[in-house]
Amino acid sequence: MRKRWMWLWIPLLLLTAQANAAFDIEITGGTDSARPVAVVPFKWTGGGQMPQDLAEVVANDFRNSGMFRPLDRNRLPQNVASANELDPNLWRAHQVDAVMVGTIEPAGNNQYRISFELADVLGQDGAELMESRTATVPANQLRQYAHRMADIAFEKLTGIKGAFLTRIAYVNVQHGADFPYQLKIADYDGFNEQLLLRSREPLMSPAWSPDGRKLAYVSFENKKAEIVVQDIYSQQRQVVSSERGINGAPQFSPDGSKLALVLSRDGQPEVYVLNLANKQYKRITNNRSIDTEPTWAADGQSIYFVSERGGKPQVYQANVNSGDTRRVTFQGDTNLGPRVTGDGKSLVLVSRAQGKYRIARQDLDGGQLQVLTETQLDESPSPAPNGTMIIYSTTYQGRQVLSLVSMDGRFKARLPARNGDVRAPAWSPYLN
Repeated sequence: MRKRWMWLWIPLLLLTAQANAAFDIEITGGTDSARPVAVVPFKWTGGGQMPQDLAEVVANDFRNSGMFRPLDRNRLPQNVASANELDPNLWRAHQVDAVMVGTIEPAGNNQYRISFELADVLGQDGAELMESRTATVPANQLRQYAHRMADIAFEKLTGIKGAFLTRIAYVNVQHGADFPYQLKIADYDGFNEQLLLRSREPLMSPAWSPDGRKLAYVSFENKKAEIVVQDIYSQQRQVVSSERGINGAPQFSPDGSKLALVLSRDGQPEVYVLNLANKQYKRITNNRSIDTEPTWAADGQSIYFVSERGGKPQVYQANVNSGDTRRVTFQGDTNLGPRVTGDGKSLVLVSRAQGKYRIARQDLDGGQLQVLTETQLDESPSPAPNGTMIIYSTTYQGRQVLSLVSMDGRFKARLPARNGDVRAPAWSPYLN
């Protein structure tokens, strides 16, 4: 079945961004257990050079998911453009069970017509077509459409919605620059980096709104901590919290109408909820210990946060309406930076054991805490919206860099930046 795909991802048209990657992705472990697949270079029918190697983008997406191991294109047994040309015996000899093929041709007005097919090559009666689509795409959106193809194929092969057409936000610190603190967003793989704000004073804790259109963050531009909400597309900024003392750790509620945040206006740092419509605060915690790092449960009815009320920092859960609170984490000396996965079933967090801070996950139904990383001084974990990967900040060769780890801990990658330190990553929600 062939489908005509309408290119309607309008917000990307509003962005002005760099085409080069802001950082590289270096695989550091876990590809041996991944599922073998193949992406054949697309057939180009125009003159000159093909405008974008779509197959390379798709293959890299598969690889970066940690769930697939694309066959090296130098080892492909066939170089074809249609699924009905695939010889299953040749692909099975390479242990490949799924193959993507496609074509790209000029369509006029600086657009291109792209067709792709995904086929299962395990059948005895030839390649079985799993997906087939055709779209006309503007030249400046070819890379985004490659991510879209990878999302479609990923969902076909795993049953999990793909998250390659997502973005990450982070703080880039360029020491010695006039404006050393820079708030940026980029595609999940570091391409199309966009500068949102540069400042002489620290910027911290970016957090996405559920519709992916706004970021909340902490700014010290006015020589004090304030929470700002910025529209990514219009660049309009609004200071939404400028209370006395700490204004920190903002997190949008699942419906986007409120922010959970930390204030110290009444003395100790406590968790509050700010209604963005009427600017009214509601105090959630009330304890003589430090309460911080709030994050919402998926249903918006409770908030997870870190408290020292038990002697060392651990994760607790408070009901937003009743204030009833219970402890959630019990393993590890210290647990910090909780974030809830998109399905609402797990927490990812930083767990300290034997003096090492590492990324871990814990099922919220009382499951064991599982440490996922082997690096040290890990911080700021943020799960992909489909819950398959976690991006976090760590220290490598004396610099702060981003890293990826799969939710089962088997796949690991490092994302060293081209310039400066990178910290406080936040993975966007789905954008399509």
